[in-house]
Amino acid sequence: MKLNRMYRKNTKLLQTTEINFILVTLFINGLSIGISNPILPKLIEEQVINLSTASYYFGAISAIHALMLFIFSPIQGSLSDYFGRKPLLLFSLSGTGLSQLLLAVAPNFYWMLVAQLLNGLTGACLAVVFASIADLTTPQFRAKSFALVGVTLGIAWVISPALGGLLSLLGLRIPFLVAAGVTLLNFIYGALFVRESHPPSCDQDFSWSQVNPFNLLKRLYQNSIISKLAVVIFCIDLALQCFVSTWVLFTTYKFHWSLLEASLSLTLLGLMTAIAQCKVIYLLIDRFGERQTIIFGLIFSLTGYLLYILVDQAWMIYGVIILNSFDFLTKPIAQGLLSRYIHPSEQGVIQGALASQTALAAILGSLLATNLFGYFTSFQASLLLPEAPLIVGSFLFVFALWLNVTKIS
Repeated sequence: MKLNRMYRKNTKLLQTTEINFILVTLFINGLSIGISNPILPKLIEEQVINLSTASYYFGAISAIHALMLFIFSPIQGSLSDYFGRKPLLLFSLSGTGLSQLLLAVAPNFYWMLVAQLLNGLTGACLAVVFASIADLTTPQFRAKSFALVGVTLGIAWVISPALGGLLSLLGLRIPFLVAAGVTLLNFIYGALFVRESHPPSCDQDFSWSQVNPFNLLKRLYQNSIISKLAVVIFCIDLALQCFVSTWVLFTTYKFHWSLLEASLSLTLLGLMTAIAQCKVIYLLIDRFGERQTIIFGLIFSLTGYLLYILVDQAWMIYGVIILNSFDFLTKPIAQGLLSRYIHPSEQGVIQGALASQTALAAILGSLLATNLFGYFTSFQASLLLPEAPLIVGSFLFVFALWLNVTKIS
């Protein structure tokens, strides 16, 4: 009995070490994105004519990054089923660090493009993260465990914009050097102290046709419940891209905010998201269940977008951000609910398909949002409407809400 208790205690400690490493890896990826998103539009604006033109370039560079995620997310997810999770997580960290170094020294737009291409190629680790957490948790606790992903990303949103904004006062390139250094430290920690959560499997052969992102997307839509939840997640991802891709551009154009002001607003959003997901999410899931909690999240998200469209004073933005924090609450709950319908041996493949779907939403969303913003803030537009991407995002939340209320039981 004593040996059994010691074994369970040691196993729990090892699982905690692994989950901490997984979440820190995710945090670093979120940190790199959270630092890059506010700064890249400013870097690009220095090399082009005006903010509207910078919007087109930023959309292109965001779409390239997302395209790499779309292609390589299922590959990493399936490779993690075959070779184990740890090698893929370390591979992701190495690419993230190198891409941050490239951004720190990039002399022009094309170097930024190469850096983001590399970051997307190696940073497609979200599927591996979800599969690793699925390895280490039981089905009944998986939705709450997946919510830790949202908490981690929320914390990254708290720290990275403020850190990037403050460090940018020393130079626009300094934040990328700091991100590269943090990535290197986590790589060393993972390589030395973290064990594998999913031993390499020789039971099934690795097939390239299996990791074709379009083939994998079909697998999401072979089951009625999974397909409906996948559509809800896609709408959420697309709506979030309408916000993320244009926030710095939107606040710079409409309220004349500096990089630091835009970064601090994102920090507030991250803080409110972390609070909502650390405190509110568990209470809502326990009280109402996953499906009703998803509905609450969609309602708050829709309300937040509508208020962003209507506000005409900069100080009002901060009140709206409180409502908007639920944007990042809904997706991990839906993904955790979806995971209940997936066989354990397919967690990596299906989570890779979901990550590819997220990347597809990022490709379409970033191009759509930045082109809408670029056009409706240019001299060619008959109507100046910088809120156009948020209007599209609102319609997407309405559709996801309708689908969840009427089609998912």
